[in-house]
Amino acid sequence: MNFLRNYMTDSDLMISFPHESLCDRAVPILSESLFMSLFHLLLVAIIQGITEFLPVSSSGHLILLPNLTGLADQGQVIDVAVHVGTLFAVILYFWSDVRLALLGIPKMLVGKLDDPGAKLAFLLAIATIPVILFGLALKLTGLDDAMRGITVIGWTMLIFGLVLYWADQKGATDKVASDWSMKDAITMGVWQAVALIPGTSRSGITITAARFLGYTREDGAKIAMLMSIPTIIASGTLLGLEVAADANAALARDGAIAAFFAFIAALLALTLMMRLLKSVSFTPYVIYRVILGIVLIWIGYTA
Repeated sequence: MNFLRNYMTDSDLMISFPHESLCDRAVPILSESLFMSLFHLLLVAIIQGITEFLPVSSSGHLILLPNLTGLADQGQVIDVAVHVGTLFAVILYFWSDVRLALLGIPKMLVGKLDDPGAKLAFLLAIATIPVILFGLALKLTGLDDAMRGITVIGWTMLIFGLVLYWADQKGATDKVASDWSMKDAITMGVWQAVALIPGTSRSGITITAARFLGYTREDGAKIAMLMSIPTIIASGTLLGLEVAADANAALARDGAIAAFFAFIAALLALTLMMRLLKSVSFTPYVIYRVILGIVLIWIGYTA
């Protein structure tokens, strides 16, 4: 009964039907409420999972979900959960590189950066600093909430989609992942910080930077995905600290469900994108971004 009670609203309890028992009334009402709650969780998880690593902005889509569907905002606890799910997906997919970086941390801490693992760990740390600093600045000034409008998302979808197309078409392809340097890590880190503006896309902006720097599509995407790991950990930790006091058993259960389905969706989307990049450019994602951006701008200025 406690499980079912979590999905009941005050209005559910106040509805009355003549000639029916309380049990007869409660079952269909609870079933519909339960279905909608689970549907909402699955929808959020799948959207986050699919869009986290594709260059189309996961945060933008999650902000748009309640605005365009009328569904309630999923809340920060579920945000943390779906980020954890996508984190495990990218770690699993790039486990050999993640393992290399983890084993290289001790050598990095003593300055032995000639080791490949130590170098990778160091560059990932360097690339994460700008987004942490910029994120903190947005949080302290309140600008993070001010930029969550449909119009902002529309413009960033459109503009950074076109920038991605330009970089992908004009960028050289003479660098691979092993060529990643401190200069490139700093450059990509700064670009990654821009992704805190909703609709920009963290993966999209870092892939754009990689293509401008001359990395191949596949290797640029690989670096961008690896950069997401410390970034997701940092943002997830911050959100987790904020919502820890509000967590309860029901939210923990919902979070586990959301995390699991986000993990599955993210792993499938990541696998598909990395395979397609061997033969397909980023143009399909650009087309999607441009169309969605134009639609959102129109909605933003006419609604």
